[in-house]
Amino acid sequence: MSHPTRNNEPRFPDGPAPDPAGSHFERRIRSFQPRRSRVTTSQGEALERLWGTWGLDIDGRRVLDLGAMFDGRPVVLEIGFGMGEATAQMAADDRDTGILAVDVHTPGQGNLLGLAERAGLDNVRVANGDAIILLREMLAPDSLDGMRVYFPDPWPKKRHHKRRLIQAEFLTLAATRLKPGAVLHCATDWEEYAEQMLEVLDAHPDFENTVPGGGYAPRPAFRPLTRFEGQGLDKGHVVHDLLFARRPHA
Repeated sequence: MSHPTRNNEPRFPDGPAPDPAGSHFERRIRSFQPRRSRVTTSQGEALERLWGTWGLDIDGRRVLDLGAMFDGRPVVLEIGFGMGEATAQMAADDRDTGILAVDVHTPGQGNLLGLAERAGLDNVRVANGDAIILLREMLAPDSLDGMRVYFPDPWPKKRHHKRRLIQAEFLTLAATRLKPGAVLHCATDWEEYAEQMLEVLDAHPDFENTVPGGGYAPRPAFRPLTRFEGQGLDKGHVVHDLLFARRPHA
């Protein structure tokens, strides 16, 4: 196991960088909080062993060749995957689709890599860093066959609502990277955030609701019920799914 970070040196020399984009891009309001909590031995070993093959740092310095990365599979971008259990399950259930999974949570990155290795999943890649830089600088137009944003940070305090990911500016950027007809799938158990998501998606000219008559969608069978979600449901939380397709180009 590697030692903890000292003088900004990475804890895992062959793993994810602490700040992959550095100061190369303007600072903006971040929709996430970097979390470098305790990494278990198995997670750390997975990072050291597998990052060079299945991981990438979001440095903003190149455009990714998704076709080469995923052997020609259609590719879905997943923003925020927690500990990776649901991501691994979706990858196992649909091995013909590539999943580019982005997060800043080091234990989760290691956990997902380990899950992918144990299940023999070659259709998962783990990206470390800011999803906005990934979308803006490293993905080609019309390169994604789908996008998933499950249970993003709700930033519940009103003064922090500007940090929420699902806003008009983000949707405009996301639309440029999604192929026409590709679906953006959001899910949240935070009622007020769900209402905001629905409002901003309904109002955006690049997206249309896949639900006849509008509104929220039933949870699709391909989205696993996570442990976190199950705990919320046990407490009476209501989970809302939103599935909006990228409109065809004008």
